[in-house]
Amino acid sequence: MTAGAVSPLACPLPVLPEIEGVRLAVGSAGIRYQGRTDLLLAELAPGTQVAGVFTRNRCPGAPVDWCRSALKSGKARALVVNAGNANVFTGRAGVEATTATARAAAALIGCREKSVFLASTGVIGQVLPHQKLVDALPGLHDKLRADTWADAARAIMTTDTFAKAATRTARIGETEIRVTGIAKGSGMIAPDMATMLAFVFTDAAIPAPVLQALLARGVAGSFNRTTVDSDTSTSDTVLLFATGRARHKKITDRSDKWVKPFAEALNAVLQDLALMVVRDGEGAQKLVRIDVSGATSRASATRIGMAIANSPLVKTAIAGEDANWGRIVMAVGKAGEPADRDRLCVSIGGVTMARDGAVVPDYDETPVVAHMRGREIEIAVDLQLGSGRATVWTCDLTHGYIDINGAYRS
Repeated sequence: MTAGAVSPLACPLPVLPEIEGVRLAVGSAGIRYQGRTDLLLAELAPGTQVAGVFTRNRCPGAPVDWCRSALKSGKARALVVNAGNANVFTGRAGVEATTATARAAAALIGCREKSVFLASTGVIGQVLPHQKLVDALPGLHDKLRADTWADAARAIMTTDTFAKAATRTARIGETEIRVTGIAKGSGMIAPDMATMLAFVFTDAAIPAPVLQALLARGVAGSFNRTTVDSDTSTSDTVLLFATGRARHKKITDRSDKWVKPFAEALNAVLQDLALMVVRDGEGAQKLVRIDVSGATSRASATRIGMAIANSPLVKTAIAGEDANWGRIVMAVGKAGEPADRDRLCVSIGGVTMARDGAVVPDYDETPVVAHMRGREIEIAVDLQLGSGRATVWTCDLTHGYIDINGAYRS
């Protein structure tokens, strides 16, 4: 994938209808990029509930610290996102940047500073020139609209080659509700909750504690099952906002029967966004699905799947369209999880290659080679030790990844 080229695995932006209680605007603050938008402001209706999941990287950015603190109230009125500078490892200057940005947005919206949520993405270790954000915000506030979702998805991109968004509807009683999300991410992707940001909005009326439980579970099965390069960003943030503008049966508890259709829509949006991030992995040419079964537990299956997905040898073999099942066996063995070489079964593209500690008799590599030439690769591993299973997603590792990251700050 050459510089400036769109990933061959790109997904087109879907039609993104308005969500009552959400207005958006984008602009150019000139933080790093010239000639493109790099700043997003979202205004949320009074009473909006919020949930969030953040990076477990022990060196988080100042915006992550700000959001963790703001999340305690469970309420939100605004979101400000900038691209080009992550505001990470910037000391007191980073704290000053978050405070000044939140103060400026709060004055425009007419709310408390801690009702403003912040996210930044881009270069680490450079002081964020926050005055540029502060100066740009009034212009964005003046042009807030309900129909600028596609522009919002583009404004938060860094090395992304395509904008990422997903939307679903569900019914709570007789009322239709909508869930829409946007995300950015391409490299430094191994969520532990990539440089990854995701913002999901709904008009449903759901209290913050219920939102938090649903978001944590949804992220565990989507973003936390993906990896591009095994690096967990300092800025990973997923925020879920519920404006409460839809008039539906009251939801007060996670066990309420009306939670299920909402959770299904939310999980579908999170899954779509997570896979779009992998599809846009820096330099990626192939999307890889890894199904692990027969593990001693689901957690063990997940760790084995991620060991395969993060292996440079496996990923480069996929890039070279080499059906090298030995590298998969190696990755299973290094995961540190229960595994028995003589019971292991490995398949690619639905074709079993190795079983019971050896290559399958009369194995014909022809259909596997054909599968490896495709854009979407499927690997299956059966440990035959238990009932634990998990699916994870990754991409191949090409020279494009080196080209992008070797020149990232230049």
